[in-house]
Amino acid sequence: MKLFRVFVVVCLGASGPVMAQKLPVSDDARIGKFFVDGTTLVYNTNNVPPDQYAEMDSTDVDAFSDILAENPNTKLLRLTSTGGSVWAGEQMARIAMDYRLDTRVSGECSSACVTLFLAGERREMDRGSAIGFHQNAWNADGLREYYKYWHREENWDNPFDFGQWLYRDVQTEMHNQLSYLVARGVDPVFAIETKRERSNMWYPTRRQLEESGVLRD
Repeated sequence: MKLFRVFVVVCLGASGPVMAQKLPVSDDARIGKFFVDGTTLVYNTNNVPPDQYAEMDSTDVDAFSDILAENPNTKLLRLTSTGGSVWAGEQMARIAMDYRLDTRVSGECSSACVTLFLAGERREMDRGSAIGFHQNAWNADGLREYYKYWHREENWDNPFDFGQWLYRDVQTEMHNQLSYLVARGVDPVFAIETKRERSNMWYPTRRQLEESGVLRD
């Protein structure tokens, strides 16, 4: 899937954040999503001003790369995020693997955050924290906007051409995601289970995460 394009279309189609009421900015928000503490890099997408989306986005990729370049002795990436851009998660994971970072969840790490977490050499989770999995989703409005935005460049003459491309692309994307989980040491049976249809986010127990290889020393 052209994930960066999906991110762009979602942003174009989404309504902007409410700006009418300015709330006080917390100290954590002033720090921003990234914070260096010795050899630990904290990435917490909740630490943003109220007029910004508290999620992983494409601008985080360059920021992540720059911070690591400036702090080459970084050993641990501490994560708190409910997810966001799939593309950002994949690109940040690639960078984290290149630096051979360990990863640790503090609070919640779900959706695209899990992709980044699995990039860790050692992968740990604070007591009381959670790691969440879910199927990828693309609602009707998003599909409509994507088709309208890209149909000329992709030579889709009608929605059925788009559907043909989408059918192939979903299978490719599923293969890539499952292959990544297995390559990072996750048990294949567990990897398949992460793609089961559920009405809510799936938060496996610590024991399940340890036995499946999601958490590892």
